[in-house]
Amino acid sequence: MLKAGIVGLPNVGKSTLFNALTRSRKAEAANYPFCTIDPNVGVVTVPDDRAYVLQKIAKTQVVIPAAIEFVDIAGLVAGASKGEGLGNQFLANIREVDAIVQVVRCFEDPDVVHTMGAVDPVRDIEVINTELVLADLESVTKRIEKTQKKAKSGDKEAIVEMALLERLSPHLNSGKTANVLPGATADDKAMMKLFQLLTAKPVLFACNVAEGDLATANENPFVQKVAEYVRTHHDAAYVPISAKIEAELVDLAPDEAKAFLKDLGVDDSGVSMLIRESYALLGLQTYFTAGEKEVRAWTIKKGWKAPQAAGVIHTDFEKGFIKAEVVSYEDLARLGSVAAARDAGKYRLEGKEYVFQDGDVALFRFNN
Repeated sequence: MLKAGIVGLPNVGKSTLFNALTRSRKAEAANYPFCTIDPNVGVVTVPDDRAYVLQKIAKTQVVIPAAIEFVDIAGLVAGASKGEGLGNQFLANIREVDAIVQVVRCFEDPDVVHTMGAVDPVRDIEVINTELVLADLESVTKRIEKTQKKAKSGDKEAIVEMALLERLSPHLNSGKTANVLPGATADDKAMMKLFQLLTAKPVLFACNVAEGDLATANENPFVQKVAEYVRTHHDAAYVPISAKIEAELVDLAPDEAKAFLKDLGVDDSGVSMLIRESYALLGLQTYFTAGEKEVRAWTIKKGWKAPQAAGVIHTDFEKGFIKAEVVSYEDLARLGSVAAARDAGKYRLEGKEYVFQDGDVALFRFNN
């Protein structure tokens, strides 16, 4: 299961947001730094109404949605890369996640202490980025020392690795993150992932706004600063959210929650948007299997071919793949049954080269 780590400076609303994300009280929300010491972990389902439409078509009682694991990581302070605060633990925990959700404070409140004195989301982002860049620079320096000898001896892999490391070192040294390395190719990005560079991870900024600002969040000057910052960074996105409102929604029934949001002038939960954006940021999509036993959402990377998609169910499905019976969700939902989809010519057999699309409903044929 994919992991997203929730990070941020102390007192920006991380633990409140984690509680809302996981619909739990796992993380104690308190108005002081480091109330989260050990990372709290919660598995969160990806909101997707399509599964419940398929449930009616398949006439089953069981729906298993796609999910992401969120990890609430201890608050960061300047100097973390040198072990300040809970720096070493923070960096170790963030190394283990696939994507970073960085909570940034976009609200004024004299009753909630800001550890740096005033609200400035871009400064807060850069404080965290500086610590991650310094940690990456240390990793790259050590890797250069380790790889140089191999490269000099003519090792082809080491030569390729050194070429990237020699571009990364001055780039990181100038305070820039790895995800904006000029001219980075798909192979470079894959190698940076192998290096476990923290600043090469995709980042989603959760702009935590005041309750009264949620309906007009994009007019919030703090949110606008984050939006401008995101425009200059690859693999980054932002979502306005009110952690306080989301925490209040935890105790409401779904219908009550919808009515509450409507009164605030908002159509959807910020948490739902954040989960979807996290999913999208990781380059993921969903396909479904649907039968009398269950409707299930399966998570795959965009661009995966049919055997790879089959492999997420079981490795035997990928090894022995023969064909995939496929119908798009849109066609199946519109026509109302597999039989009607067949009659309309929308139910088809696909081979090994078929690239799965988001929302495909599939049945696999394979050799045992």
